[in-house]
Amino acid sequence: MPTLHVNGIDLHYEDQGPRDAPALVLSHSLFFDHRMFQHQALELGQRLRVVRYDDRDQGRSGRSALASVDMDTLADDAAALIEALGLQGCHFAGNSMGGFVALRLAARRPELLRGCIVMGSSGEAEHRLDEFGSLVEAIRTEGTEPFIDSLMYIMFGDSFVADPARAQEREFWRRHMMGLGPDIARAAHGVIHRAGVLDELGDCPVPLLVIAGEQDHAYEVELSRHIAAAAPRAELVVVPHAGHSVALEQPGVVNARIEAFVRDTAGR
Repeated sequence: MPTLHVNGIDLHYEDQGPRDAPALVLSHSLFFDHRMFQHQALELGQRLRVVRYDDRDQGRSGRSALASVDMDTLADDAAALIEALGLQGCHFAGNSMGGFVALRLAARRPELLRGCIVMGSSGEAEHRLDEFGSLVEAIRTEGTEPFIDSLMYIMFGDSFVADPARAQEREFWRRHMMGLGPDIARAAHGVIHRAGVLDELGDCPVPLLVIAGEQDHAYEVELSRHIAAAAPRAELVVVPHAGHSVALEQPGVVNARIEAFVRDTAGR
């Protein structure tokens, strides 16, 4: 189980693909771990160096003493991981929480990135703080299991939930989220109490690919439009039949977009 001790924490990571290929670092959503990018590792890992990691206090990574796992700390962790693996000049992609990390890296550490992919995310402070805040506090008390139907609705689009061919995959993630327990509330608190970063993107030199799922129940497409409008070098793609976990739900479409973006910006 490969781990790196960076920024005071042990981070679990998976490193696949040709070592001389362009590097793509993937940062997962809240309630998930590096496995949410299995489709990307399997396909893109044939032609790109794909590095997936678990954020602190989640997955197989170390647990900290933080009462609220804030996005600035996660961005510092990601930067330290990139530097420790010698991946300066990589492409960084994040879904939801991973997108919050990606935007902070693009704005604050542009020298580390050739391109940034932001999926199912927002550049603003949480717009549903009351609703999500109540859910987080309930999870802190009761764990995730009583709220699994709400979590599945938030994290996945209608098409994915209704597709009989994806039943096994849905059940895997349902069981995963049910088993997270009350401790995940620390990470969730940091997610929903984040500061906005749109005002940091105005002079961001890093090209951005902003991908939104048209069925996103957590962060509607308009929030992705705001990211694309705030950054000078941004492209918005809206993926049909996809919800909040767009990279997992529509991997073929997303993989093709990511690979084209990496190819077009590799020489930046």
